[in-house]
Formats: sequence, structure tokens, C-alpha cells
Amino acid sequence: MVYRKGELSKTQIDRDWPHQVALPGDFVAGHNHKMIEEFCRDLSVCRRTPGFYRDHRWYWIYCFAERADAELFRARFGGAMAQSW
Repeated sequence: MVYRKGELSKTQIDRDWPHQVALPGDFVAGHNHKMIEEFCRDLSVCRRTPGFYRDHRWYWIYCFAERADAELFRARFGGAMAQSW
């Protein structure tokens, strides 16, 4: 796969932001998107795109360098940690 200059590879994201939470795409859309962006402003976050499609739904993946940030995010918005996908 070819990446544009400065674009992070999936391998690099998995290595540097290993704590990953998936949220349903329909939850992330609209008003919730702004709320999530504001909440993540001071967290160690990197959003991984594209997400994945399962059970007739799209999911967005938010990746965190710090486990505590991932747990804080999950406590606020729900979602599933990477081990349960």
C-alpha cells in the first residue's frame, strides 16, 4: 500500500496508539462528533481510518497512546476495546 507523505500507516498507529476503542458510526455522526472532538482535545488520541463494518454497521476507531485515556473515553462514550472486536 502506498501512503502519502506524513500519513501514518496502520502498523505505526497500532504500535504507537495501541489502546483502541470502536464506536458505532451512527453514534459518532452529527452533534456527537463535535462533543467527542472536544472531549479528546487533551487526550493521546489518533483516529484510525477507515474503520470497519460488522453486523450491518460501520464503526469508527479511536486509538490512544495511554490506556488511561482509552478507559476515560470508553467510560464517557461506551464502545468496545480492541480485544472484543
